[in-house]
Amino acid sequence: MKENLQIGVIIDDSTIPAWSYKMLEIIHFSSNCKIVLVIKNKTQEVNNKSFIKKITTYYKSSLFTLVCKLDKVLNKFSPDAFEPKDIKNLLSVDEIEINLTQTKFSNQISEYEIEKIKNTNLDILINLSFKTLSGNILKAARYGIWSLHHGDHEVNLGCKDGMWDVLQNWKETGVILKILTENHHEGIIIKKLNSSSDSLSINRNKNNYYWKALSLLPLKIEELYKIGEEEFFKRTETLNLHPQFYSKKPYATPSNTEMLYFGSKLLFKKIKNKIQETFYFNQWILLFKLNPSQTASSSFSDFKKILPPKNKFWADPHIIKRDGKYYIFIEELIYSQNKGFISFIEMDEQGNYKDPVKVLEKDYHLSYPYLIEDNGELYMIPETKQNNSIELYKCAQFPHKWELEMTLMDNVRAVDSTILFKDNKYWLFCNITRGTGTSSLDELFLYSSDKLVSNKWTSHPQNPIISDIKQSRPAGNFFMFKNKLYRPSQNGSKHYGYAMKINHVVQLTEKHYEENTVDEIFPNWDHHLKSTHTINSVDHLTVIDALMRRRK
Repeated sequence: MKENLQIGVIIDDSTIPAWSYKMLEIIHFSSNCKIVLVIKNKTQEVNNKSFIKKITTYYKSSLFTLVCKLDKVLNKFSPDAFEPKDIKNLLSVDEIEINLTQTKFSNQISEYEIEKIKNTNLDILINLSFKTLSGNILKAARYGIWSLHHGDHEVNLGCKDGMWDVLQNWKETGVILKILTENHHEGIIIKKLNSSSDSLSINRNKNNYYWKALSLLPLKIEELYKIGEEEFFKRTETLNLHPQFYSKKPYATPSNTEMLYFGSKLLFKKIKNKIQETFYFNQWILLFKLNPSQTASSSFSDFKKILPPKNKFWADPHIIKRDGKYYIFIEELIYSQNKGFISFIEMDEQGNYKDPVKVLEKDYHLSYPYLIEDNGELYMIPETKQNNSIELYKCAQFPHKWELEMTLMDNVRAVDSTILFKDNKYWLFCNITRGTGTSSLDELFLYSSDKLVSNKWTSHPQNPIISDIKQSRPAGNFFMFKNKLYRPSQNGSKHYGYAMKINHVVQLTEKHYEENTVDEIFPNWDHHLKSTHTINSVDHLTVIDALMRRRK
């Protein structure tokens, strides 16, 4: 039996923010590692600035400080990622106090204190200090010092806590997990996460992506434990193959002039949104095309719209063909009820279709009715995230009657489950919401089983196999083109369901998954459309959905 990884934590104070506390809680009580040491910085920071210098510095960014305070009042969020927590309530472990010696660009620890740390035989040191570290402390643990960098330093060096992401309307906020090196701007990248930026609130954006990022460390520690040092760092090499250059200006706290400019743009955006909400609403609709050849239609400008009544929407189309007719299963949601159910639309080869017929409704929300045939039976896996499960329904009488066959997974908040049968295995792809404050848009997970009707699904060692809001969440069934396998996915960087990507599946085994994006689908062929996030094709018929702006 493997020995658990021994973890140490570097902190500046016993009081840490809630996101850090939750992250350490997950690590400490996992089955593969244990936190055995806390290293506390007891050096008091000395501010040598003169009184005049302090006043000048504060004045230059006073408008930013005021806007952030106002933002907190106007944009409430819960839970608060920065609620103070006492680490002593979580950990009763050995503690070493250290003194940091400040150099021009970093901080160093004495050789005596480093030896004390080395004697504890740590595998990993987690840096939760705000100080930049250098020197032999970087080698005090077997696998180095691991540190989360909130903000993608390859895109916006020096950008503090996601503020410029909002002010400059960047669609994504990045987080990078690194092993620290002497060059504190570089380091060895272990994992990246791209999540959607909040378009209007600096504090809400910061709160959201700190919660989302906390899972990176526990997952990579678990991966190291499961696959071993050699394979783990072999995978890490792929993220560090090429030199990284940074040619943009370093970002700092916005000046008063910058805040006047960017703040006014934010205010104008809010006013514009309010005006549009007065006269228009957004509605998910369906679009389809029947292609004379048995290939998916790829030009969307001549797709025909299927418009729902204005009190509901239709989305997530999945298709099956029976007896010369197409049955398009969809999520149907009546706005006043705010709970989805599954319906189908019957369509003939000429494109004539009937009104939707409800076939499955529960006490909880249903959507994304994925269909799969297996051993002569037809099954459906609708999204059942609100029930904390992935449920498999069997068609008892086509197309109207569906019965629960089995719960494939329990105690999981999964969305858009999509199954691929390949190499005599069933591969289940789904996005999962894990823990407080996290999103269903960011991380794609993969599981496998020898049987479809089974509650024993094995987690892939690379999970999450994709951590990118631009590419992770499923957008329909896999398809083949010229003997190559492709996976459609959602691009939620601009907003939920904004666009789709087509990804070539390069490798799929029990140990490895790799895909490359080869094309993208944007809702640009019609100026009334804002999003498109599902595509499926069977025989001559291709169906997509789209978010359309309509007059109230």
